[in-house]
Amino acid sequence: MPELPEVQTIVSDLNRKVRGQKIVSFWTDWPKLIKTPTLETFKRKIKGLRIEKVERIGKNVVFLLSDNKALLIHQKMTGHLMVGEWSVRNGKAKAITRGSFEERVNQYIHALFYLQERKTIALSDMRKFARIAFGEKEEILKLKDITALGPDALDSKLTFKEFSRRIRARKKSIKLTLMDQSVIAGIGNIYADDILWGARVHPLRKANTIKEKELRAIFECTKKILHLAIRLRGASVGDYRDTSGEKCMYGKVILAYRRTGKPCKRCKTPMRRTKAGQRSAHFCPRCQRL
Repeated sequence: MPELPEVQTIVSDLNRKVRGQKIVSFWTDWPKLIKTPTLETFKRKIKGLRIEKVERIGKNVVFLLSDNKALLIHQKMTGHLMVGEWSVRNGKAKAITRGSFEERVNQYIHALFYLQERKTIALSDMRKFARIAFGEKEEILKLKDITALGPDALDSKLTFKEFSRRIRARKKSIKLTLMDQSVIAGIGNIYADDILWGARVHPLRKANTIKEKELRAIFECTKKILHLAIRLRGASVGDYRDTSGEKCMYGKVILAYRRTGKPCKRCKTPMRRTKAGQRSAHFCPRCQRL
């Protein structure tokens, strides 16, 4: 799933590429993507609205539109947004721009927002878990996708005291606690592993047993690693790509995630994999003792 750095990369790209553009039409071959309103209402009411700004709220991409409307897209497990010039042929979306997607059919594109100047925002989603919601700005911002979120992991107003209070209130593992969007928003599987490796904390430690010094290390590593990942435009682990369809660079410097059997980047001990609930967790048995 795209996490905070990947979503921020998408949002920054969208603001640079499509801000100010009008939406002229919409296409989908998977109506269930639209959670609210109905597809026909969505297609009718979104036409002609201008993209005034795009924001990231947790892992959500929120388009602030003209006429006080808003569009929320959650990319979920395998979704990603791309910008280009596109056409639909024989029920499939086909790129007609130059670049890595030139003249290639992407069978996983299930939604297209047609803009002015032949630009289009395409939503590719292999597993069809992505969510789209549209309506009045106030209604969209009251959706559970947003109101259930904890403070953003990179919110400048998030103090160590508040971070510590939220983590210590949980009895489950620190790995799952960091990934709990109601505790801290934006962190997923990849960055939870790397943050805990950086802080030298075992992923199965109970969150309410983490010492203050360790929590401080987790807090600082969260900021440091997420900022680095944003500079590198996120991690193309799996099928994630940026809005140009290009792979991103954080995967080349990844610290722990999916490094099972590879030498720890600190002590050279082979990395291990364990389970935290239903999720995998990757760690160094020497640097991160349980």
